[in-house]
Amino acid sequence: MSKTSKKAASAARRAKIEEMRRAEKVRERRNRVLTITLSTVIVAGLVGWGGYALTSANEKDEQQAAEAKKPVRGEKTWEKKKLTQNHVQGAVDYPMNPPVGGDHNQAWMTCDGTVYTKAIGKENAVHSLEHGAVWITYNDKAAEADIKTLGDKVSRTPYTLMSPDKDQSGPIMLSAWGIQLSVSKASDSRVEQFLSKYVQGAQTPEPGAACTGGLTA
Repeated sequence: MSKTSKKAASAARRAKIEEMRRAEKVRERRNRVLTITLSTVIVAGLVGWGGYALTSANEKDEQQAAEAKKPVRGEKTWEKKKLTQNHVQGAVDYPMNPPVGGDHNQAWMTCDGTVYTKAIGKENAVHSLEHGAVWITYNDKAAEADIKTLGDKVSRTPYTLMSPDKDQSGPIMLSAWGIQLSVSKASDSRVEQFLSKYVQGAQTPEPGAACTGGLTA
């Protein structure tokens, strides 16, 4: 092969190699653009989803807060100023049954999700209400299944207690300090609403006071 032919062949190889390099650079550049674009889309999507989730969570919190402020349908209330808070000895003649406040014994009933199978001292239970507990009571009109359902719920809920009260008017009654609700079934949606609103609720005369370490029988 002549020198001229060799030079031409060498130039052709260099040109081909250079063309391949340019093509490779184009591919690399295109891949970088695609990667950046895809990453941008993913990040934007995550940011958008995060914003949506945060907005949804905030809206849910606001809705729950608004629901918590609403009175529970059918609840009865008593003026706080008429519910005295003196520690007394002996029985107290309460104007309502179960009582929702007033003078009471200096010892409270343990109310850390405590289920009592026998009647408890009203004067001790009222002291538990003063600490922010909700007291669920029932009589022989309440179905056994409802009693079990409520007992399970109470056992999972701090600042609650439950006991039988054969003399109350309704099958199932929920009492907080100054507030009371009567229902006929555990499945009534107002039960959960009452607990959510009044366990350590705004009505509590002594928020944060102990529900442990009290009487247990």
